[in-house]
Amino acid sequence: MDFMKEYEKWLASPALSAAEKAELEAIKDDPKEIEGRFYGPLEFGTAGLRGTMYVGLHNMNIHVIRWATQGFADVICAEGEEGRKRGVAICMDCRNHSMEFARAAAEVCAANGIQVKIFESLRPTPELSFAVREYRCQAGINVTASHNPKEYNGYKVYWEDGAQLPPRHADAIAKRLEELDIFHDIKTMPYDDAVKAGLIEVLGEETDEKFLKNVMAQVNDAETVAKVADTFKLVYTPFHGTGHKLIPEALKRLGIKHLICVPEQMVIDGDFPTVVSPNPENPEGFYLAVDLAKKEGADFILGSDPDADRVGIMVRTKDGSFKTISGNQTGVLLLDYLIGAMKRSGRLPEKPVALKTIVTTEMARKVAEVNGLQCFDTFTGFKFLAEKKDKLESTGQGNVIFSYEESYGYMLGSYVRDKDAVTAALLLTEMAAWYAAQGKTLADALEGLYEKYGYYAEHTYNLVMPGLDGLKDMAKLMKSLRENPPTEISGVKVLQFKDYSDGSVTDCASGAQTRMELSGSNVLRFEMADGTSAIVRPSGTEPKIKVYILAQGKDAADAAANVEKYGKWVDSLKK
Repeated sequence: MDFMKEYEKWLASPALSAAEKAELEAIKDDPKEIEGRFYGPLEFGTAGLRGTMYVGLHNMNIHVIRWATQGFADVICAEGEEGRKRGVAICMDCRNHSMEFARAAAEVCAANGIQVKIFESLRPTPELSFAVREYRCQAGINVTASHNPKEYNGYKVYWEDGAQLPPRHADAIAKRLEELDIFHDIKTMPYDDAVKAGLIEVLGEETDEKFLKNVMAQVNDAETVAKVADTFKLVYTPFHGTGHKLIPEALKRLGIKHLICVPEQMVIDGDFPTVVSPNPENPEGFYLAVDLAKKEGADFILGSDPDADRVGIMVRTKDGSFKTISGNQTGVLLLDYLIGAMKRSGRLPEKPVALKTIVTTEMARKVAEVNGLQCFDTFTGFKFLAEKKDKLESTGQGNVIFSYEESYGYMLGSYVRDKDAVTAALLLTEMAAWYAAQGKTLADALEGLYEKYGYYAEHTYNLVMPGLDGLKDMAKLMKSLRENPPTEISGVKVLQFKDYSDGSVTDCASGAQTRMELSGSNVLRFEMADGTSAIVRPSGTEPKIKVYILAQGKDAADAAANVEKYGKWVDSLKK
Protein backbone atom coordinates (compact mmCIF):
# COMPACT_ATOMS: atom_id res chain seq x y z
CA MET A 1 0.00 0.00 0.00
CA ASP A 2 1.22 3.50 -0.90
CA PHE A 3 1.04 5.14 2.54
CA MET A 4 1.31 8.71 1.21
CA LYS A 5 -1.51 8.09 -1.23
CA GLU A 6 -3.65 6.67 1.57
CA TYR A 7 -2.79 9.64 3.80
CA GLU A 8 -3.89 12.07 1.09
CA LYS A 9 -7.11 10.08 0.55
CA TRP A 10 -8.00 10.46 4.22
CA LEU A 11 -7.04 14.12 4.28
CA ALA A 12 -9.34 14.80 1.34
CA SER A 13 -12.28 12.75 2.60
CA PRO A 14 -15.44 14.67 3.58
CA ALA A 15 -16.06 11.94 6.18
CA LEU A 16 -13.39 13.48 8.43
CA SER A 17 -14.24 16.19 10.92
CA ALA A 18 -12.31 19.46 11.08
CA ALA A 19 -10.48 18.22 14.18
CA GLU A 20 -9.49 14.97 12.45
CA LYS A 21 -8.19 16.84 9.42
CA ALA A 22 -6.21 19.17 11.71
CA GLU A 23 -4.63 16.12 13.36
CA LEU A 24 -3.52 14.82 9.96
CA GLU A 25 -2.32 18.25 8.81
CA ALA A 26 -0.11 18.38 11.91
CA ILE A 27 1.94 15.37 10.72
CA LYS A 28 2.32 16.42 7.07
CA ASP A 29 6.09 16.96 7.48
CA ASP A 30 6.66 13.69 9.37
CA PRO A 31 6.84 10.86 6.79
CA LYS A 32 7.74 8.28 9.46
CA GLU A 33 4.59 9.10 11.43
CA ILE A 34 2.50 9.07 8.26
CA GLU A 35 3.92 5.68 7.31
CA GLY A 36 3.18 4.32 10.79
CA ARG A 37 -0.47 5.35 10.49
CA PHE A 38 -1.09 4.50 6.83
CA TYR A 39 1.24 1.71 5.67
CA GLY A 40 -1.64 -0.74 6.02
CA PRO A 41 -4.81 -1.47 7.97
CA LEU A 42 -4.88 -2.96 11.44
CA GLU A 43 -4.88 -6.73 10.97
CA PHE A 44 -8.24 -8.31 11.73
CA GLY A 45 -7.77 -11.59 13.60
CA THR A 46 -9.71 -13.89 15.91
CA ALA A 47 -9.19 -11.28 18.66
CA GLY A 48 -10.57 -8.53 16.39
CA LEU A 49 -8.65 -5.25 16.32
CA ARG A 50 -6.55 -3.33 18.82
CA GLY A 51 -4.48 -0.18 18.39
CA THR A 52 -3.74 3.36 19.53
CA MET A 53 -6.47 5.97 19.14
CA TYR A 54 -5.35 8.29 16.37
CA VAL A 55 -6.67 9.25 12.94
CA GLY A 56 -5.27 6.74 10.49
CA LEU A 57 -5.84 3.40 8.81
CA HIS A 58 -3.54 1.58 11.26
CA ASN A 59 -5.21 3.09 14.33
CA MET A 60 -8.45 2.87 16.28
CA ASN A 61 -10.92 5.59 15.30
CA ILE A 62 -14.57 5.84 14.32
CA HIS A 63 -13.85 5.26 10.62
CA VAL A 64 -11.97 2.02 11.29
CA ILE A 65 -14.78 0.95 13.66
CA ARG A 66 -17.41 1.52 10.96
CA TRP A 67 -15.31 -0.26 8.34
CA ALA A 68 -14.72 -3.29 10.62
CA THR A 69 -18.40 -3.40 11.53
CA GLN A 70 -19.48 -3.32 7.89
CA GLY A 71 -17.25 -6.32 7.22
CA PHE A 72 -18.68 -8.11 10.26
CA ALA A 73 -22.23 -7.15 9.25
CA ASP A 74 -21.73 -8.71 5.83
CA VAL A 75 -20.66 -11.98 7.49
CA ILE A 76 -23.71 -11.88 9.80
CA CYS A 77 -26.02 -11.14 6.87
CA ALA A 78 -24.58 -14.16 5.06
CA GLU A 79 -26.37 -16.25 7.71
CA GLY A 80 -29.64 -15.10 6.15
CA GLU A 81 -32.71 -13.42 7.61
CA GLU A 82 -32.47 -15.54 10.76
CA GLY A 83 -28.99 -14.15 11.42
CA ARG A 84 -30.26 -10.57 11.05
CA LYS A 85 -33.18 -11.21 13.42
CA ARG A 86 -31.05 -12.87 16.07
CA GLY A 87 -28.78 -9.88 15.73
CA VAL A 88 -25.81 -8.68 17.70
CA ALA A 89 -25.16 -7.71 21.33
CA ILE A 90 -22.84 -4.70 21.82
CA CYS A 91 -20.90 -3.73 24.93
CA MET A 92 -18.17 -1.25 25.82
CA ASP A 93 -15.61 -0.58 28.55
CA CYS A 94 -14.51 2.63 30.31
CA ARG A 95 -12.00 3.82 27.73
CA ASN A 96 -12.10 7.17 26.02
CA HIS A 97 -14.34 6.94 22.92
CA SER A 98 -15.65 3.45 23.82
CA MET A 99 -19.30 4.54 23.96
CA GLU A 100 -18.87 6.57 20.76
CA PHE A 101 -17.34 3.56 18.99
CA ALA A 102 -20.01 1.18 20.31
CA ARG A 103 -22.84 3.41 19.09
CA ALA A 104 -21.12 3.77 15.69
CA ALA A 105 -21.01 -0.04 15.44
CA ALA A 106 -24.69 -0.20 16.35
CA GLU A 107 -25.53 2.34 13.63
CA VAL A 108 -23.74 0.27 10.98
CA CYS A 109 -25.43 -2.96 12.09
CA ALA A 110 -28.86 -1.29 12.08
CA ALA A 111 -28.28 0.13 8.61
CA ASN A 112 -27.64 -3.44 7.44
CA GLY A 113 -30.95 -4.60 8.91
CA ILE A 114 -29.34 -6.36 11.88
CA GLN A 115 -31.16 -6.23 15.22
CA VAL A 116 -28.95 -4.69 17.94
CA LYS A 117 -28.97 -5.13 21.70
CA ILE A 118 -26.61 -2.51 23.13
CA PHE A 119 -25.82 -2.01 26.81
CA GLU A 120 -26.87 1.34 28.24
CA SER A 121 -23.39 1.91 29.65
CA LEU A 122 -20.10 0.15 30.27
CA ARG A 123 -20.27 -3.52 31.33
CA PRO A 124 -17.75 -6.33 32.03
CA THR A 125 -16.63 -8.37 29.04
CA PRO A 126 -18.04 -11.63 30.48
CA GLU A 127 -21.51 -10.05 30.60
CA LEU A 128 -21.28 -9.45 26.84
CA SER A 129 -20.44 -13.13 26.32
CA PHE A 130 -23.35 -14.02 28.60
CA ALA A 131 -25.76 -11.72 26.71
CA VAL A 132 -24.89 -13.32 23.36
CA ARG A 133 -25.77 -16.74 24.79
CA GLU A 134 -28.74 -15.63 26.93
CA TYR A 135 -30.51 -13.77 24.11
CA ARG A 136 -29.47 -16.24 21.40
CA CYS A 137 -27.75 -13.52 19.39
CA GLN A 138 -25.93 -14.39 16.19
CA ALA A 139 -22.90 -12.39 17.27
CA GLY A 140 -21.41 -9.88 19.70
CA ILE A 141 -19.19 -6.79 19.60
CA ASN A 142 -17.18 -5.47 22.54
CA VAL A 143 -15.33 -2.16 22.35
CA THR A 144 -12.40 -2.65 24.71
CA ALA A 145 -8.62 -2.79 24.85
CA SER A 146 -8.67 -4.79 28.08
CA HIS A 147 -5.59 -3.92 30.17
CA ASN A 148 -3.67 -1.89 27.57
CA PRO A 149 -2.48 1.67 28.34
CA LYS A 150 -4.94 4.57 27.97
CA GLU A 151 -3.88 5.39 24.39
CA TYR A 152 -5.36 2.09 23.16
CA ASN A 153 -8.80 0.87 22.26
CA GLY A 154 -9.99 -2.31 20.63
CA TYR A 155 -12.81 -4.12 18.89
CA LYS A 156 -13.54 -7.71 19.92
CA VAL A 157 -16.04 -9.82 18.02
CA TYR A 158 -17.98 -12.85 19.21
CA TRP A 159 -20.05 -15.55 17.55
CA GLU A 160 -23.28 -17.23 18.64
CA ASP A 161 -21.61 -19.46 21.25
CA GLY A 162 -20.47 -16.38 23.20
CA ALA A 163 -16.80 -17.01 22.40
CA GLN A 164 -14.54 -14.81 20.34
CA LEU A 165 -14.67 -15.53 16.62
CA PRO A 166 -13.44 -18.86 15.29
CA PRO A 167 -10.69 -18.50 12.66
CA ARG A 168 -12.96 -19.24 9.67
CA HIS A 169 -15.26 -16.31 10.50
CA ALA A 170 -12.33 -14.01 11.31
CA ASP A 171 -10.81 -14.93 7.94
CA ALA A 172 -14.12 -14.20 6.20
CA ILE A 173 -14.25 -10.74 7.79
CA ALA A 174 -10.61 -10.03 6.94
CA LYS A 175 -11.26 -11.02 3.33
CA ARG A 176 -14.35 -8.82 3.16
CA LEU A 177 -12.48 -5.84 4.64
CA GLU A 178 -9.94 -6.07 1.80
CA GLU A 179 -12.83 -5.49 -0.60
CA LEU A 180 -14.47 -2.58 1.25
CA ASP A 181 -13.54 1.05 0.82
CA ILE A 182 -13.29 2.54 4.30
CA PHE A 183 -15.35 5.60 3.38
CA HIS A 184 -17.57 4.74 0.39
CA ASP A 185 -18.79 1.21 1.13
CA ILE A 186 -20.11 1.74 4.65
CA LYS A 187 -23.82 1.76 5.50
CA THR A 188 -24.84 3.71 8.58
CA MET A 189 -28.09 4.87 10.16
CA PRO A 190 -28.55 7.62 12.81
CA TYR A 191 -28.77 6.05 16.27
CA ASP A 192 -32.06 7.65 17.29
CA ASP A 193 -33.66 6.68 13.98
CA ALA A 194 -32.58 3.07 14.51
CA VAL A 195 -34.08 3.06 18.02
CA LYS A 196 -37.38 4.43 16.67
CA ALA A 197 -37.35 1.80 13.93
CA GLY A 198 -37.02 -0.94 16.53
CA LEU A 199 -33.59 -1.97 15.25
CA ILE A 200 -31.74 -0.97 18.45
CA GLU A 201 -32.78 -2.19 21.92
CA VAL A 202 -31.01 -1.00 25.07
CA LEU A 203 -29.95 -3.50 27.76
CA GLY A 204 -29.71 -2.54 31.42
CA GLU A 205 -30.19 -3.87 34.93
CA GLU A 206 -32.43 -6.76 33.89
CA THR A 207 -29.45 -8.31 32.10
CA ASP A 208 -27.20 -7.61 35.09
CA GLU A 209 -29.59 -9.57 37.29
CA LYS A 210 -29.73 -12.51 34.90
CA PHE A 211 -25.95 -12.57 34.75
CA LEU A 212 -25.54 -12.28 38.53
CA LYS A 213 -28.02 -15.11 39.11
CA ASN A 214 -25.71 -17.39 37.13
CA VAL A 215 -22.61 -16.05 38.88
CA MET A 216 -24.03 -16.66 42.35
CA ALA A 217 -25.00 -20.23 41.39
CA GLN A 218 -21.25 -21.01 41.35
CA VAL A 219 -20.95 -20.60 45.14
CA ASN A 220 -19.85 -23.83 46.83
CA ASP A 221 -19.56 -22.97 50.51
CA ALA A 222 -21.56 -19.96 51.74
CA GLU A 223 -21.64 -21.47 55.25
CA THR A 224 -17.90 -21.13 55.76
CA VAL A 225 -17.99 -17.57 54.43
CA ALA A 226 -20.68 -16.76 56.99
CA LYS A 227 -18.55 -18.20 59.80
CA VAL A 228 -15.67 -15.78 59.13
CA ALA A 229 -17.71 -12.82 57.82
CA ASP A 230 -17.33 -10.76 61.00
CA THR A 231 -13.52 -10.80 60.83
CA PHE A 232 -12.65 -11.45 57.17
CA LYS A 233 -11.69 -8.25 55.33
CA LEU A 234 -10.78 -7.71 51.70
CA VAL A 235 -9.81 -4.73 49.56
CA TYR A 236 -11.01 -4.43 45.96
CA THR A 237 -10.05 -2.16 43.06
CA PRO A 238 -11.57 -2.07 39.56
CA PHE A 239 -8.71 0.14 38.25
CA HIS A 240 -11.28 2.75 37.14
CA GLY A 241 -13.11 0.15 35.04
CA THR A 242 -16.20 -1.95 34.51
CA GLY A 243 -15.87 -4.18 37.56
CA HIS A 244 -16.89 -1.28 39.82
CA LYS A 245 -20.53 -2.36 40.09
CA LEU A 246 -21.03 -6.09 39.64
CA ILE A 247 -17.98 -7.43 41.50
CA PRO A 248 -18.79 -5.62 44.79
CA GLU A 249 -22.43 -6.67 44.37
CA ALA A 250 -21.49 -10.34 43.90
CA LEU A 251 -19.20 -10.26 46.95
CA LYS A 252 -21.91 -8.69 49.10
CA ARG A 253 -24.36 -11.38 47.99
CA LEU A 254 -21.73 -13.97 48.95
CA GLY A 255 -21.97 -12.62 52.47
CA ILE A 256 -18.84 -10.49 52.69
CA LYS A 257 -19.41 -7.82 55.35
CA HIS A 258 -16.05 -6.03 55.23
CA LEU A 259 -15.55 -5.18 51.55
CA ILE A 260 -13.30 -2.14 51.28
CA CYS A 261 -13.10 -0.58 47.81
CA VAL A 262 -10.26 1.75 46.80
CA PRO A 263 -12.21 5.03 46.47
CA GLU A 264 -9.85 6.76 44.02
CA GLN A 265 -10.03 3.78 41.63
CA MET A 266 -13.80 3.29 41.88
CA VAL A 267 -14.08 6.41 39.70
CA ILE A 268 -14.72 5.53 36.04
CA ASP A 269 -11.96 7.18 34.02
CA GLY A 270 -10.46 6.15 30.67
CA ASP A 271 -7.28 8.07 31.47
CA PHE A 272 -6.56 5.74 34.43
CA PRO A 273 -5.11 8.65 36.45
CA THR A 274 -3.87 6.61 39.43
CA VAL A 275 -1.85 3.98 37.52
CA VAL A 276 0.73 3.88 34.76
CA SER A 277 -0.96 0.76 33.39
CA PRO A 278 -4.37 -0.62 34.51
CA ASN A 279 -3.07 -4.17 34.44
CA PRO A 280 -3.53 -6.51 37.43
CA GLU A 281 -0.36 -8.33 36.31
CA ASN A 282 1.64 -5.26 37.41
CA PRO A 283 2.00 -5.20 41.22
CA GLU A 284 2.91 -1.50 41.26
CA GLY A 285 -0.69 -0.67 40.28
CA PHE A 286 -1.88 -2.04 43.63
CA TYR A 287 -0.09 0.59 45.74
CA LEU A 288 -3.33 2.31 46.83
CA ALA A 289 -4.94 -1.04 47.60
CA VAL A 290 -1.94 -2.16 49.66
CA ASP A 291 -1.96 1.07 51.69
CA LEU A 292 -5.67 0.62 52.34
CA ALA A 293 -5.29 -3.07 53.26
CA LYS A 294 -2.57 -2.24 55.78
CA LYS A 295 -4.66 0.54 57.27
CA GLU A 296 -7.81 -1.60 57.52
CA GLY A 297 -6.12 -4.84 58.55
CA ALA A 298 -7.17 -6.81 55.46
CA ASP A 299 -5.26 -9.90 54.36
CA PHE A 300 -6.65 -10.20 50.84
CA ILE A 301 -6.66 -7.82 47.82
CA LEU A 302 -8.53 -8.24 44.52
CA GLY A 303 -8.03 -6.14 41.39
CA SER A 304 -9.87 -6.47 38.06
CA ASP A 305 -8.70 -4.94 34.78
CA PRO A 306 -10.73 -2.22 32.98
CA ASP A 307 -13.06 -4.59 31.13
CA ALA A 308 -13.30 -6.98 34.11
CA ASP A 309 -12.31 -10.13 32.31
CA ARG A 310 -9.05 -10.60 34.26
CA VAL A 311 -8.40 -10.49 37.98
CA GLY A 312 -5.23 -10.38 40.09
CA ILE A 313 -4.72 -10.94 43.81
CA MET A 314 -2.29 -9.98 46.56
CA VAL A 315 -2.07 -11.48 50.06
CA ARG A 316 -0.49 -10.51 53.35
CA THR A 317 2.59 -12.52 54.34
CA LYS A 318 3.89 -13.36 57.81
CA ASP A 319 6.06 -10.21 57.94
CA GLY A 320 3.04 -7.98 57.20
CA SER A 321 4.00 -7.15 53.62
CA PHE A 322 1.80 -7.96 50.64
CA LYS A 323 2.79 -10.55 48.07
CA THR A 324 1.59 -10.82 44.48
CA ILE A 325 0.19 -14.21 43.56
CA SER A 326 0.89 -14.83 39.86
CA GLY A 327 -1.74 -15.90 37.38
CA ASN A 328 -0.20 -19.37 37.23
CA GLN A 329 -0.27 -19.66 41.03
CA THR A 330 -3.78 -18.21 41.35
CA GLY A 331 -5.10 -20.77 38.87
CA VAL A 332 -3.43 -23.64 40.71
CA LEU A 333 -4.87 -22.44 44.03
CA LEU A 334 -8.34 -22.08 42.57
CA LEU A 335 -8.26 -25.43 40.75
CA ASP A 336 -7.17 -27.28 43.90
CA TYR A 337 -9.79 -25.45 45.97
CA LEU A 338 -12.62 -26.06 43.47
CA ILE A 339 -11.93 -29.79 43.34
CA GLY A 340 -12.11 -30.00 47.14
CA ALA A 341 -15.09 -27.66 47.51
CA MET A 342 -17.07 -29.44 44.79
CA LYS A 343 -16.36 -32.80 46.39
CA ARG A 344 -17.44 -31.53 49.82
CA SER A 345 -20.65 -30.03 48.43
CA GLY A 346 -21.42 -32.95 46.10
CA ARG A 347 -21.12 -30.70 43.03
CA LEU A 348 -18.15 -32.38 41.30
CA PRO A 349 -19.48 -33.75 38.01
CA GLU A 350 -18.67 -37.10 36.44
CA LYS A 351 -15.58 -37.10 34.20
CA PRO A 352 -14.31 -33.76 35.59
CA VAL A 353 -11.83 -31.89 33.41
CA ALA A 354 -9.48 -28.90 33.78
CA LEU A 355 -8.29 -26.88 30.79
CA LYS A 356 -5.21 -24.70 30.46
CA THR A 357 -3.20 -23.14 27.65
CA ILE A 358 0.15 -24.39 26.38
CA VAL A 359 1.99 -21.52 28.14
CA THR A 360 0.32 -22.12 31.53
CA THR A 361 2.18 -23.90 34.36
CA GLU A 362 2.46 -27.66 34.26
CA MET A 363 1.63 -27.63 37.98
CA ALA A 364 -2.03 -27.34 36.97
CA ARG A 365 -1.77 -30.69 35.19
CA LYS A 366 -0.22 -32.23 38.31
CA VAL A 367 -3.02 -30.89 40.54
CA ALA A 368 -5.69 -32.17 38.15
CA GLU A 369 -4.24 -35.63 37.63
CA VAL A 370 -3.40 -36.27 41.31
CA ASN A 371 -7.08 -35.54 42.06
CA GLY A 372 -8.45 -37.74 39.30
CA LEU A 373 -9.20 -35.08 36.68
CA GLN A 374 -8.11 -35.02 33.08
CA CYS A 375 -6.19 -31.93 31.96
CA PHE A 376 -6.02 -30.72 28.37
CA ASP A 377 -3.95 -27.98 26.71
CA THR A 378 -5.15 -25.47 24.12
CA PHE A 379 -3.59 -22.56 22.29
CA THR A 380 -3.50 -19.21 24.07
CA GLY A 381 -6.86 -17.46 24.04
CA PHE A 382 -10.23 -18.24 25.52
CA LYS A 383 -11.82 -18.94 22.15
CA PHE A 384 -9.69 -22.10 22.10
CA LEU A 385 -10.51 -22.99 25.72
CA ALA A 386 -14.22 -22.42 24.96
CA GLU A 387 -14.00 -24.54 21.81
CA LYS A 388 -12.35 -27.39 23.73
CA LYS A 389 -14.94 -27.17 26.52
CA ASP A 390 -17.81 -27.37 24.03
CA LYS A 391 -16.22 -30.30 22.19
CA LEU A 392 -15.57 -32.34 25.35
CA GLU A 393 -19.02 -31.71 26.80
CA SER A 394 -21.01 -32.18 23.59
CA THR A 395 -19.37 -35.56 22.96
CA GLY A 396 -19.68 -36.74 26.56
CA GLN A 397 -15.89 -37.00 26.98
CA GLY A 398 -15.79 -34.78 30.06
CA ASN A 399 -17.25 -31.92 32.08
CA VAL A 400 -15.02 -28.87 32.41
CA ILE A 401 -14.98 -27.36 35.91
CA PHE A 402 -12.25 -24.78 35.31
CA SER A 403 -10.34 -23.22 32.41
CA TYR A 404 -7.48 -20.76 32.75
CA GLU A 405 -4.41 -19.13 31.30
CA GLU A 406 -1.38 -17.67 33.04
CA SER A 407 -2.27 -14.04 32.21
CA TYR A 408 -4.89 -13.78 34.95
CA GLY A 409 -7.82 -15.16 32.97
CA TYR A 410 -10.28 -17.72 34.44
CA MET A 411 -13.49 -19.21 33.03
CA LEU A 412 -16.04 -21.00 35.21
CA GLY A 413 -19.60 -22.21 34.75
CA SER A 414 -21.38 -22.66 31.43
CA TYR A 415 -22.98 -19.25 30.93
CA VAL A 416 -19.93 -17.47 29.48
CA ARG A 417 -17.32 -18.43 26.91
CA ASP A 418 -14.63 -15.93 27.81
CA LYS A 419 -12.50 -15.09 30.81
CA ASP A 420 -14.60 -13.76 33.65
CA ALA A 421 -13.30 -11.60 36.51
CA VAL A 422 -16.75 -11.36 38.11
CA THR A 423 -17.16 -15.09 38.76
CA ALA A 424 -13.44 -15.55 39.44
CA ALA A 425 -13.50 -12.74 42.04
CA LEU A 426 -16.45 -14.44 43.73
CA LEU A 427 -14.75 -17.84 43.96
CA LEU A 428 -11.32 -16.44 44.84
CA THR A 429 -12.98 -14.66 47.75
CA GLU A 430 -14.83 -17.81 48.80
CA MET A 431 -11.50 -19.65 48.69
CA ALA A 432 -9.69 -16.97 50.72
CA ALA A 433 -12.48 -17.08 53.33
CA TRP A 434 -12.30 -20.89 53.48
CA TYR A 435 -8.57 -20.78 54.20
CA ALA A 436 -9.12 -17.94 56.68
CA ALA A 437 -11.47 -20.26 58.59
CA GLN A 438 -8.46 -22.56 58.97
CA GLY A 439 -6.23 -19.74 60.14
CA LYS A 440 -4.38 -19.54 56.82
CA THR A 441 -3.79 -16.87 54.18
CA LEU A 442 -3.48 -17.75 50.50
CA ALA A 443 0.30 -17.39 50.88
CA ASP A 444 0.17 -20.23 53.42
CA ALA A 445 -2.13 -22.21 51.15
CA LEU A 446 0.20 -21.86 48.17
CA GLU A 447 3.17 -23.11 50.16
CA GLY A 448 1.08 -26.11 51.17
CA LEU A 449 0.35 -26.88 47.51
CA TYR A 450 4.05 -26.78 46.64
CA GLU A 451 4.76 -29.22 49.45
CA LYS A 452 2.00 -31.51 48.18
CA TYR A 453 2.47 -31.32 44.40
CA GLY A 454 6.12 -30.25 43.94
CA TYR A 455 7.89 -26.95 43.33
CA TYR A 456 7.22 -25.13 40.08
CA ALA A 457 8.27 -21.67 38.91
CA GLU A 458 7.45 -19.62 35.83
CA HIS A 459 8.40 -16.32 34.27
CA THR A 460 7.20 -14.49 31.17
CA TYR A 461 9.67 -12.25 29.36
CA ASN A 462 8.41 -9.56 26.98
CA LEU A 463 10.51 -8.57 23.99
CA VAL A 464 8.82 -5.29 23.04
CA MET A 465 9.14 -4.39 19.34
CA PRO A 466 6.96 -1.35 18.52
CA GLY A 467 6.22 0.17 15.13
CA LEU A 468 6.69 -1.05 11.58
CA ASP A 469 10.31 -2.05 12.23
CA GLY A 470 9.15 -4.00 15.25
CA LEU A 471 6.75 -6.12 13.18
CA LYS A 472 9.60 -6.96 10.83
CA ASP A 473 11.91 -7.80 13.74
CA MET A 474 9.29 -10.08 15.30
CA ALA A 475 8.86 -12.00 12.05
CA LYS A 476 12.62 -12.22 11.58
CA LEU A 477 13.18 -13.63 15.08
CA MET A 478 10.48 -16.29 14.72
CA LYS A 479 11.83 -17.28 11.28
CA SER A 480 15.36 -17.60 12.64
CA LEU A 481 14.33 -19.77 15.61
CA ARG A 482 12.16 -21.95 13.39
CA GLU A 483 14.77 -22.51 10.68
CA ASN A 484 17.78 -22.76 13.01
CA PRO A 485 16.49 -24.03 16.36
CA PRO A 486 19.12 -24.05 19.14
CA THR A 487 20.41 -27.44 20.31
CA GLU A 488 21.45 -25.95 23.64
CA ILE A 489 20.04 -23.10 25.74
CA SER A 490 21.84 -21.62 28.75
CA GLY A 491 24.11 -24.64 28.88
CA VAL A 492 21.24 -27.14 28.89
CA LYS A 493 20.53 -29.52 26.01
CA VAL A 494 17.32 -29.18 24.04
CA LEU A 495 15.66 -32.60 23.89
CA GLN A 496 12.66 -31.70 21.72
CA PHE A 497 11.76 -28.85 19.40
CA LYS A 498 8.00 -28.36 18.93
CA ASP A 499 6.60 -26.17 16.16
CA TYR A 500 2.91 -25.50 16.68
CA SER A 501 2.53 -23.99 13.22
CA ASP A 502 2.60 -27.45 11.61
CA GLY A 503 2.29 -29.62 14.75
CA SER A 504 5.73 -31.15 14.33
CA VAL A 505 7.85 -32.53 17.19
CA THR A 506 11.54 -33.00 16.41
CA ASP A 507 13.76 -35.22 18.57
CA CYS A 508 16.97 -33.22 18.69
CA ALA A 509 19.22 -36.27 19.17
CA SER A 510 17.90 -38.39 16.31
CA GLY A 511 16.13 -35.85 14.12
CA ALA A 512 13.03 -38.06 14.12
CA GLN A 513 9.74 -36.26 13.75
CA THR A 514 6.33 -37.00 15.24
CA ARG A 515 3.07 -35.02 15.35
CA MET A 516 1.17 -33.19 18.10
CA GLU A 517 -2.60 -32.85 18.42
CA LEU A 518 -2.32 -29.04 18.25
CA SER A 519 -1.25 -27.19 15.08
CA GLY A 520 -1.92 -23.94 13.26
CA SER A 521 -0.37 -21.32 15.59
CA ASN A 522 2.89 -19.38 15.35
CA VAL A 523 4.41 -20.80 18.56
CA LEU A 524 7.72 -22.58 19.20
CA ARG A 525 8.53 -24.74 22.22
CA PHE A 526 11.84 -26.15 23.43
CA GLU A 527 11.78 -29.05 25.92
CA MET A 528 14.97 -29.01 27.97
CA ALA A 529 16.98 -31.81 29.58
CA ASP A 530 16.34 -30.34 33.05
CA GLY A 531 12.54 -30.51 32.65
CA THR A 532 12.14 -26.84 31.71
CA SER A 533 9.94 -25.71 28.81
CA ALA A 534 10.85 -22.54 26.90
CA ILE A 535 8.01 -21.24 24.72
CA VAL A 536 8.22 -18.37 22.22
CA ARG A 537 5.17 -16.68 20.68
CA PRO A 538 4.26 -13.27 19.25
CA SER A 539 1.54 -11.52 21.24
CA GLY A 540 -1.82 -11.42 19.46
CA THR A 541 -2.70 -7.98 20.83
CA GLU A 542 0.53 -6.07 21.50
CA PRO A 543 3.78 -5.34 19.61
CA LYS A 544 5.96 -7.86 21.43
CA ILE A 545 7.20 -11.42 21.49
CA LYS A 546 6.53 -13.33 24.69
CA VAL A 547 8.97 -15.92 26.01
CA TYR A 548 7.62 -18.23 28.70
CA ILE A 549 9.95 -20.22 30.95
CA LEU A 550 8.19 -23.05 32.81
CA ALA A 551 10.50 -24.77 35.30
CA GLN A 552 10.57 -27.18 38.25
CA GLY A 553 12.96 -27.76 41.13
CA LYS A 554 13.61 -29.74 44.30
CA ASP A 555 12.52 -26.70 46.35
CA ALA A 556 11.39 -23.11 45.77
CA ALA A 557 14.93 -21.73 45.47
CA ASP A 558 15.96 -24.43 43.00
CA ALA A 559 12.89 -23.86 40.82
CA ALA A 560 13.49 -20.09 40.82
CA ALA A 561 17.16 -20.61 39.90
CA ASN A 562 16.14 -22.83 36.98
CA VAL A 563 13.93 -20.01 35.65
CA GLU A 564 16.59 -17.35 36.14
CA LYS A 565 19.34 -19.15 34.24
CA TYR A 566 17.29 -18.94 31.05
CA GLY A 567 17.02 -15.16 31.33
CA LYS A 568 20.39 -14.63 29.62
CA TRP A 569 19.22 -16.59 26.60
CA VAL A 570 16.08 -14.46 26.39
CA ASP A 571 18.24 -11.32 26.58
CA SER A 572 20.30 -12.62 23.65
CA LEU A 573 17.14 -12.83 21.52
CA LYS A 574 16.79 -9.04 21.67
CA LYS A 575 20.07 -8.51 19.79
